[in-house]
Amino acid sequence: MSRQIKLIWDFRGPASAKTAEHHEIHLKEYIIAEKLSPNITGFEVLNEMYAVAFMVVTDETMIQVRDALKPHRGEVF
Repeated sequence: MSRQIKLIWDFRGPASAKTAEHHEIHLKEYIIAEKLSPNITGFEVLNEMYAVAFMVVTDETMIQVRDALKPHRGEVF
């Protein structure tokens, strides 16, 4: 089984929660359009001024997704 990478987009400010929630919609659309798996996305509100959206990709597709979607950071899932 290949390693899974969690790509993360950070959003700050009073609208961060809504922005992260909306960004997840686009991540799901990208997964469908590119026929990627695993199909794991989400968003987390860490406080009223900071939220993140994320998607999980495999090692094999990480470069393609990174170059196309420009995440702020990544970590091993």
